[in-house]
Amino acid sequence: MAFDAIIDVKNISKYFGGLAAVKNCSLKVEKGSITGLIGPNGAGKTTLFNIVAGTLAPTSGNIIFDGKDVTGLAPHELFKLGMLRTFQLAHEFSNMSALENLMMVPDDQLGESLLNTWLKPSLVKQHDLKVRQKANDVIDFLKLGHVKNELAGNLSGGQKKLLELGRTMMVDAKIVLLDEVAAGVNRTLLNDLASNIERMNTELGYSFFIIEHDMDLIARLCETVIVMAAGEVIAQGPMDKIRQNPQIIEAYFGSSPNSKVDNRVA
Repeated sequence: MAFDAIIDVKNISKYFGGLAAVKNCSLKVEKGSITGLIGPNGAGKTTLFNIVAGTLAPTSGNIIFDGKDVTGLAPHELFKLGMLRTFQLAHEFSNMSALENLMMVPDDQLGESLLNTWLKPSLVKQHDLKVRQKANDVIDFLKLGHVKNELAGNLSGGQKKLLELGRTMMVDAKIVLLDEVAAGVNRTLLNDLASNIERMNTELGYSFFIIEHDMDLIARLCETVIVMAAGEVIAQGPMDKIRQNPQIIEAYFGSSPNSKVDNRVA
């Protein structure tokens, strides 16, 4: 199946002093795809991810998002355009319920204006009810109904990751950047996470760009896997070919092609 690029990274470089963390890097994430980004420690993948997400500015090059040059835009500006990121460590509002965490996500809510609460109380109420219904729909989709009124700080690591996925659904993101979604998650909840990512992709049309150390998860989810080493893209393709690529084996292990790229590395 052919896709248009939702993210097009063009000749991105990032220098910290004299050190090149990313060197003239180009890649594409296709619209409607689940694309993985892997590489050994120090490969530059997190730096590149941060540049795409707007938390770092590139030294040179461009980021094109959904046909628009967004190079240098801040995360909140990218949020408004439909690019959302989740983190290795979940960033929940711990003293609010899971449902309330979801209701906090949509931008420019009518109730945020004191003037609206005075002059347009009925409109504010209608808007709040609409947001609450959306949050309940997301809770149902993710099968988190049993914890929707639980304080988010009391949720397990896996439930917090599911809640982060839910936050991306509250604004119908065009693409979700997932940073180490498997970190700190037990195998049962990881399977739930993977299933929900697949459902969001196939049923709702979400695109995903994933950094992950769990190669089994990458193999399950990703049609395309991009490999970085020493700040550069060295390979791209389906996981079965990536595992057997001698250049990638060398980058990970400094060893012979008889070795395997397995679940220990990303």
